[in-house]
Amino acid sequence: MTAPAKDTSQLGTPRDGFETDAENWPPNVKAAHQKPSPTSAHLGLELLAVDKAGGVVEMAFNASDKLCNKWGGIQGGNVAAMLDDAMAFAIGLNLDWGQISPTLELKVSMLAPARPGRLYAVGQVVRRGRSVGFVEGMLYDEAGQLLATGSSTANFVTLKKPAKDGAKQSEK
Repeated sequence: MTAPAKDTSQLGTPRDGFETDAENWPPNVKAAHQKPSPTSAHLGLELLAVDKAGGVVEMAFNASDKLCNKWGGIQGGNVAAMLDDAMAFAIGLNLDWGQISPTLELKVSMLAPARPGRLYAVGQVVRRGRSVGFVEGMLYDEAGQLLATGSSTANFVTLKKPAKDGAKQSEK
């Protein structure tokens, strides 16, 4: 059985709950959007819309042929990284400033070959506890074909502020 195609034309558009103006995104998401990690930049990440209340993010990847294996498909590790980005942004929607959410566990199922071009990812929080969160992600091609799914467990960590004199603060 094949999943029905997703209408990707809706992704990144203003609609109920979804905010497309980066100025209105949560501060940590806005900061990560303005200065993406080198890996996210290499993948061609473009954050499209967020639904903070629903715990959902929509993003696109402008995937170049530099992400491909020798047979022309995007290497599985790059597909996993795209899903990891989508899920990390989703869980990050409701973190406090100064918190990060390192991935504890990541599972990816490859359903169809991903090819270079514009790909779309949706990340959604399934459950959020005090110290861990559970997230799901889906990756689509431009035609809406589901290429891969993922699930992730993330840990919530509060970064320590550096001491005013530049020395590290002690753990108490």
